[in-house]
Amino acid sequence: MSTPQDSLRVAVVGSGPAGIYASDLLIKSDLAQSGVDVKVDIFERMPAPFGLIRYGVAPDHPRIKGIVKSLHNVMDKPEIRLLGNVDVGTDITVEELQEYYDAVIFATGAVADRDLNIPGAELDGHHGAAEFVGFYDGNPDFTRDWDLTAEKIAIVGVGNVALDIARVLAKTADELHVTEIPDNVYENLGRSAAKEIHIFGRRGPAQAKFSPLELKELDHSPTIEVIVDPEDIDYDEASEQARRDSKSVDLICQTLEGYAMRDPKGAPHKLFIHFFESPVEITGEDGKVTGFITERTELDGNGGVTTTGETTTWDVQAVYRAVGYRSDAVNGVPFDDYKAVIPNDEGHVLTEPGGDIVPGLYATGWIKRGPVGLIGNTKSDAKDTTTMLIDDFRNGSLKLTDKRDPQDILDLLASKNVSATTWEGWHNLDAHERALGEAEGRERKKVVEWNDMVAASHPEYEI
Repeated sequence: MSTPQDSLRVAVVGSGPAGIYASDLLIKSDLAQSGVDVKVDIFERMPAPFGLIRYGVAPDHPRIKGIVKSLHNVMDKPEIRLLGNVDVGTDITVEELQEYYDAVIFATGAVADRDLNIPGAELDGHHGAAEFVGFYDGNPDFTRDWDLTAEKIAIVGVGNVALDIARVLAKTADELHVTEIPDNVYENLGRSAAKEIHIFGRRGPAQAKFSPLELKELDHSPTIEVIVDPEDIDYDEASEQARRDSKSVDLICQTLEGYAMRDPKGAPHKLFIHFFESPVEITGEDGKVTGFITERTELDGNGGVTTTGETTTWDVQAVYRAVGYRSDAVNGVPFDDYKAVIPNDEGHVLTEPGGDIVPGLYATGWIKRGPVGLIGNTKSDAKDTTTMLIDDFRNGSLKLTDKRDPQDILDLLASKNVSATTWEGWHNLDAHERALGEAEGRERKKVVEWNDMVAASHPEYEI
């Protein structure tokens, strides 16, 4: 058995990209190359791994398969072990993890919705993006049924999540049936009454946060016509500079200009993208959404906007806010409620913002920096955090556990009657979902119910 001096045992909490990239960096580090036995256990609250890659990306994103493949390659490595269906902070405390590991990295991401904070937000028919994404991605934490009786819908936000929601609402159920959506999602979408989808941004085209390719592909569906008002194509000097500085920003603007200038396509579902409209109020009757009020804005010369006092009331029956995700606190770990992150110094967990280092605890990904950035940012985040951890191991500032046997943590979980799922279990669930899909000519059909996922991960159980 290895000793504390020649081995490093790390617990990573969260099996999304942030946690997996951090694990990969640890086992590939120069520390590992120098002969130190580096082992990582990834704890995941859900029975299945991959976090927002499984439960936060629209099902019609084929390019996501490449990311899943790379994550699979990491998880296949013998130095990494998955322990799913384990809720850190509930099933096992952070203090207990510190008894069994030399260090703990929190990579729990962000799955809750930020608030819109306008009058009418309490009305029935106002939804958070995460709620709807959780529904159509088959997240067992979310509802199985969705009210899709609204014919006209407002979406607040000009990022990729807003595009995902708009596309899922505007496509037909049959267009999405070829994906991995569960039966309950297909049945709900088949009853959708949506005819008009309106996306609203407070600033202009150059400030939109879309990915260029996703924006361009938005119009590929034969059932969707993307419409942009030519009057919304406006730039100030700061916007023009942003186009010159970023190819991505310029491509977004070019695509939006193309939508604004073309002839009508004639598709049955109209998807309007509005700029320079700031949310003011959601209106309603009998507790239900009946309209959405915005105030016209204009560029201030610096890429920001000022209000004009001119308001518009939009006839909609549902409002979705896609204004950003928010992380949840982990029991036993400091949390900055204002920023909704674990306070940190770019890696170490702190007692409070600007406070002291909590020895042995680290953070990476969205729980560290907030829900911004793409995969590249997540990788650089993980590099910063793991570098700090390795430096702490080398300089002797980590309190190394004397519980080095990998079986020890399994015995603890068993004593708590926690039925942990494993990487082998994920392969079982993966094969089960693929078999369900194959029976219908699809690549996969996602299992929704929590207990069914656990059962499929343990083939000795009956589903």
